[in-house]
Amino acid sequence: MSPVRLLVCDDHAVVRAGLLALLGSEPDIEVVGESGSGEDAVAMAAKLRPDVVLMDLQLGDGIDGVEAIRRIAPTGIHVLVLTTYDTDADITRAIDAGATGYLLKAERPEELFAAIHAAAEGRTTLSPPVANRVMNQMRGTASARLTQRETDILALLVEGIGNRDIARTLFISEATVKTHLSRIYTKLGVDTRSGAVAVANERRLLN
Repeated sequence: MSPVRLLVCDDHAVVRAGLLALLGSEPDIEVVGESGSGEDAVAMAAKLRPDVVLMDLQLGDGIDGVEAIRRIAPTGIHVLVLTTYDTDADITRAIDAGATGYLLKAERPEELFAAIHAAAEGRTTLSPPVANRVMNQMRGTASARLTQRETDILALLVEGIGNRDIARTLFISEATVKTHLSRIYTKLGVDTRSGAVAVANERRLLN
């Protein structure tokens, strides 16, 4: 069988060098290109047509890994996420964008090799912590529906309105706003306002 043709995208040069050295020891994988930004990854994927793109999520300036996945996946090229981030929001955004698999950088080399081969065949590979989070999300879908009041607050959050003005708009106390925000964060699997906004946009919760 021909080796899997791989494009590596990570904005840290030292990390890329380490990955290239590691992947060079695997005869069934051929690295055909490397990129330090999302824009370059999209352009190189279109030019080189690799079997798999190994994609980090946080890429510094420019588009992030999720947006790069969203642009690459429709072309039929499989994208395997390799990142240190395993929050529910990151996982959901990457999978919704079209990622074939989601691997954490803490995995052993043989797990990475196996995941790359699986991605080349269109099969999904998830690191155990990621798989657990996905399962918990699925189990919690029924209970994770936002109430009308939580939806109202989330809508104001997306508009960039602060807690005090949210309270004034809805005629409730700031303490009540904070209580609702805590519940919203829990249901969406995030820890911050920006995370809630990102999930709301990705899942189109307000449409």
